[in-house]
Amino acid sequence: MIEALPALPLPPGIRSRFVANHNGLRVHVLEAGFEARDRPAVLLLHGFPKLAYSWRRVMLPLAQAGLHVIAPGQRGYGRTTGWNADCDGDVAPFRLLNLVRDALGLLAALGYRSVAAVIGHDFESPVAACAALVRPDVFRSVALMSTPFGGIAALPLAGVNAAGDRAGAPAADLHAELARLARPRKHYQWYYSSRGADAEMRNCPQGQHAFLRASYHFKSADWPGNKPFA
Repeated sequence: MIEALPALPLPPGIRSRFVANHNGLRVHVLEAGFEARDRPAVLLLHGFPKLAYSWRRVMLPLAQAGLHVIAPGQRGYGRTTGWNADCDGDVAPFRLLNLVRDALGLLAALGYRSVAAVIGHDFESPVAACAALVRPDVFRSVALMSTPFGGIAALPLAGVNAAGDRAGAPAADLHAELARLARPRKHYQWYYSSRGADAEMRNCPQGQHAFLRASYHFKSADWPGNKPFA
């Protein structure tokens, strides 16, 4: 049960509560700068595998700048409930436009017609971009972190009758190419979507704490092999 989870170690000035977003979710929300209702709002959308809690260090400076800072737990993450976690469940609710609806429903529940900005990190970066494209009247500015937005996919308006149609052209098998490398590899997103990934990560022999600590260390600048600079 969500209620049985321990309280989050939040800095003073950040509150935690649950809000129904009118799109099927009971959203766990962290807020800062909530004391005055006339403040402009900013919506922070975390990515994978983060949580609303991941924004805690930037929330207070934004609140001190005069903003009402709203950081929800996204569909599929943390203490937010109302989504189907079954491996064979319907994935349609996780499509971009429905994730935009999650954000719109939450803002409506909080009494906001618009926000000064929506900030998206990692997986939620394209969600923030789509939100600003679909409802620019609500999301008046946007910032994208970590993941660039390639734009909306173009429709094949010429159809199958166009000259040089490539619909039947064989596509490169990314997974086969990765498997042929001198040290065989897998695409991490493809692995995460496989049936075995959930069990392997939840029941990892070293324990979840050690697994997650190693995973984050491997991605950080503290690991000597990670050199994301010239």
